[in-house]
Amino acid sequence: MTRNILVLNGPNLNMLGKREPSVYGHETLKDMEADLEPLARSLGSGITFFQSNHEGALIDRIQQAKESGIQGFIANLGGFTHTSVAIRDAFLSVGLPVVEIHVSNVARREAFRQKNLLADIAIGSISGFGIYGYHLACLALVRVLTTTPP
Repeated sequence: MTRNILVLNGPNLNMLGKREPSVYGHETLKDMEADLEPLARSLGSGITFFQSNHEGALIDRIQQAKESGIQGFIANLGGFTHTSVAIRDAFLSVGLPVVEIHVSNVARREAFRQKNLLADIAIGSISGFGIYGYHLACLALVRVLTTTPP
């Protein structure tokens, strides 16, 4: 496998399927992982999953990415999307492409969710398609990794 992707999930995403199913759906994080892994493999990519409710743990994992052979990120940072300069800086420090994903359509949500600290550094953003958004993010990231020279 020539491409390795890290899927990062931030706070409360471990509660998918239980937390506000009218907003986030009934599928769990495990469901998403089970669905996404075969897609990534079919595209010739390895995929690793990491979820944490802790900002520092997410930063540590981002900073370790290159050393562990990661070439790009799919990132659903949950509430940290709107608040964490530190996570933004971690992504900038490693210089790997990031596709941002949101299960819900954040543009149709509360005003405080309109502030996005990753929007200008992500290569793209997918929002509002439930856990299928991870599939779209994987397809997009693999395409970028395949067509962009190292």
